[in-house]
Amino acid sequence: MTDQSSSRPAGAQTTPWTELDALGTGLTVDAFITTMMSQVGNALRRIVTLPYADQFGLSVSEWRVLSLVAHAQTLAFSDLVQQSTSDKALVSRTLKLLENRGLVELRAEGNTPRKKVFCSITEAGRALHTEAIPIARQRQATALRVLDSEERDALYRALVKLREYCRVEEEARGRLPASRDGSGLDI
Repeated sequence: MTDQSSSRPAGAQTTPWTELDALGTGLTVDAFITTMMSQVGNALRRIVTLPYADQFGLSVSEWRVLSLVAHAQTLAFSDLVQQSTSDKALVSRTLKLLENRGLVELRAEGNTPRKKVFCSITEAGRALHTEAIPIARQRQATALRVLDSEERDALYRALVKLREYCRVEEEARGRLPASRDGSGLDI
């Protein structure tokens, strides 16, 4: 095992991950990356995303789906499910709500019983997204700016690296998401 303490800034505290061996010896559930990412993700959704979603009369799921469709303009339902990281049933219910409000349009293509469904942003959806996205960006930036620029850069690089690790693992298991790159999405 290489000594990584030399790359730590002087006076930096160790963490449960500092001297982590390949077996995860001594790692407790509260320090699992999946636990911490889930806790932070859920808390950020509540304090960052929920207020601006509420402001525009949307649930977090509705905002996520609307944002993905707004980014793509038109998106196959299967791709939307993959990119939203939600299950098909939730995406389907969310799309119906958005369609009923006139924010997205759904259309089926093909002549088989299993037609491919496409989702498109409507003018009303685009207008709502255009109004909401500056507020979303500002709230996201406020949360990110809790970290200094070096920490933000390190976190971004770490998350990209972890996302790539997961993509490779999913590909090896035959479960590759439709989109390999989530960059540019405002959710």
